[in-house]
Amino acid sequence: MTKSELIEKLSEEHELLTKKEAEAVINVIFDGIGSALAQGDRVEIRGFGSFSVRERSAREARNPKSGEVVEIASRKTPFFKTGKELRERVDSL
Repeated sequence: MTKSELIEKLSEEHELLTKKEAEAVINVIFDGIGSALAQGDRVEIRGFGSFSVRERSAREARNPKSGEVVEIASRKTPFFKTGKELRERVDSL
C-alpha cells in the first residue's frame, strides 16, 4: 500500500474527512515518527510495532568494480520491529 492509497482509504472510511484532511493527518503521523527518531527516541504503536534507531559501526567494504577497499563511516539507521498482534495477523493469512 502506498501513501496515496492510505490517504484514499482513510478518506473513504471516514466520510467527514476530505482527501486533503486525510493527507494532513497521515503527514502529521509520519512527521511525528520521523522527528522522534531523529531525536533518538523510540516510537511504539501497540499492536503494530515499534520504530527505533540503531547504530551501524564503521566497516571496510570493497568496490566491486575496481576492487578498491573503501571505508564506510558509522551511521544511524531506522529499525522497525513488528508487534505480536501484527505478526499473528500476517501469519494467519
